[in-house]
Amino acid sequence: EIPVELQRLVHGGQVSLDMEDHQEQEYVKPRLRFKAFSGEGQKLGSLTPEIVSTPSSPEEEEKSILNAPVLIDDSMPATKIQIRLADGSRLIQRFNQTHRIKDIRDFIIQSRPAFATTDFVLVTTFPNKELTDESLTLQEADILNTVILQQLK
Repeated sequence: EIPVELQRLVHGGQVSLDMEDHQEQEYVKPRLRFKAFSGEGQKLGSLTPEIVSTPSSPEEEEKSILNAPVLIDDSMPATKIQIRLADGSRLIQRFNQTHRIKDIRDFIIQSRPAFATTDFVLVTTFPNKELTDESLTLQEADILNTVILQQLK
């Protein structure tokens, strides 16, 4: 019988096979040689900004939600978005699923007026995608309950 592995290799053709009888010899398992990785390494980057400030406490997060300049319609489905700002701080805000990406940008500017004159883009985390169409709703952009990164241009 021809082993299936060999049949697959030759696709129905002929196979030349040499065999030797080693029945009388005791089997010695061959030693595997360790070969260190000799390739070239690549440094992986990250779109996530370095955290400069200490993380917000749960009380500060609740306070930012309570003092939110975003109007929420409680009769509509809502979502929480965490926004990691370029300065290392973060904001957590409730939005309705019908809010637009532009509303996130406006929320950032209202919460941190220093960014009003700064050109920035909003980017999702993995998979990294720049949110260029600010007229999309949060649901259409598929960013419900996610982390959004602010990147300075």
